[in-house]
Amino acid sequence: MNARSWWLLISVGLGILLNPLNSSMVSVAIPRLQDGFQLDFTAVSWIIFSFYMASAVAQPVVGKASDVFGRRNLFLAGLLVTFAASLFAPVSPSFGWLVVFRVVQSIGTSMMVAVGMALVRIHITERQGTALSVLSIFLSGAAAIGPFIGGVIMYWWDWHAIFVVNIPFVAASFLLAWRTIPEDEPPTAAAGSTSFRTWMTRLDAPGIVLFTAGLIALLVGLLSAKSSGHVSLLHVIVGLIGLLLLAVFVRHELRTASPFIPLRTFAQYRAMTRVNVEFMLVNVVFYSLFFGLPSYLQTVRHVSEFHTGLLMLSLGLCSLVVSPLAGRWIDRSGPRPALLLSAILMTAGSVWIATLHQTTPVIRVCVALAAFGIGNGLNNVGMQAALFKSSPKDIIGVASGLFQTSRYVGTILSSLLIGIVMGGTFSFEGFRIVGVILAVIALSLVFMSLRGKESGPLQQSSRHV
Repeated sequence: MNARSWWLLISVGLGILLNPLNSSMVSVAIPRLQDGFQLDFTAVSWIIFSFYMASAVAQPVVGKASDVFGRRNLFLAGLLVTFAASLFAPVSPSFGWLVVFRVVQSIGTSMMVAVGMALVRIHITERQGTALSVLSIFLSGAAAIGPFIGGVIMYWWDWHAIFVVNIPFVAASFLLAWRTIPEDEPPTAAAGSTSFRTWMTRLDAPGIVLFTAGLIALLVGLLSAKSSGHVSLLHVIVGLIGLLLLAVFVRHELRTASPFIPLRTFAQYRAMTRVNVEFMLVNVVFYSLFFGLPSYLQTVRHVSEFHTGLLMLSLGLCSLVVSPLAGRWIDRSGPRPALLLSAILMTAGSVWIATLHQTTPVIRVCVALAAFGIGNGLNNVGMQAALFKSSPKDIIGVASGLFQTSRYVGTILSSLLIGIVMGGTFSFEGFRIVGVILAVIALSLVFMSLRGKESGPLQQSSRHV
């Protein structure tokens, strides 16, 4: 890659890291927010759930918009939206307004993730595995150090600074992106057909509304049940409404001339669909460990919060170390061997969880974390590379957005899995049952990797997409 490509990568990386950074930083601010707004944990937890929901919905929508309107301006717009949310959130007059600005922040950061991946796919045509490993370092590093940064901020300042800390990243990314991201090609709409109605037709506004309403209703039903600790009739009704709206959405997409999500294309490119399913399952496995292991360490092993944080930090550090190595391997051999090794490591780690006992040596905990961390590093690069190999270039925006939605759906499902198995209280036996379930899921990923078709190194395939 030349110098301009590297600077483009850095500008995109500084933007996309804001999404995982802000999704993980706020977790340590929950007690302070409870005290500041005089709310219980269930109410305050929506500061986390709202971010996940908005990201899951916004990324494919923004991806579709980037395919129609171009990517440079949308990336810059995402930075401006994030900047505005970071300024207004600290002065929120109520918790409701804070959630609103949190949703705006999620939309802004999601714009950069969906569009940033597409920018790399289009403008960096050589050594894409290496390029993806660099982006993975930004994404994984931000997720890994987010709780640490949040903890430092909570120690020295207050929750308001969690939003203000975004501003230097936004400024640096904006200046670099303005100089390094090439101008968008002119829209392909015919002359004289650029009316508002024409653009809405090209975007498939009805499809976007159905998708957004259906996914939000489904997630609200699921997450409300999770946060309240029980399933009520209202939760079931809201979830079913979401499923009904998504079914209507599918029917609409199959009939419209310019679909928001080209389902027929996904059916034609089955590898692209398989990648999204695999990525969702990978995140179910990874985040079940990420959410469950700290409770095991503190509740069962009585490890302090500080040492638990250090142990969990090793998970992210292993991902960071492996990511550049994975990029070089994928450049040479394609993504499938790396994904197979990742699935094997996650299967081994899940079996380890299923065979835990109350006196398991801490060194074995570190080995399991290393296995999951290495597997996560391979997956972060390998899955994105597999998506690039399997996606047509003209829909890479919406494909990248749906890919990130798969991540958030997997994250939410992992939280629901732990909640269903554990009930209201964490238990050692329940965590072992989770390990058995994860082992089955991880083993299915092994078989999916073995059955997946591979077409050689990433650069070779990307030239023919």
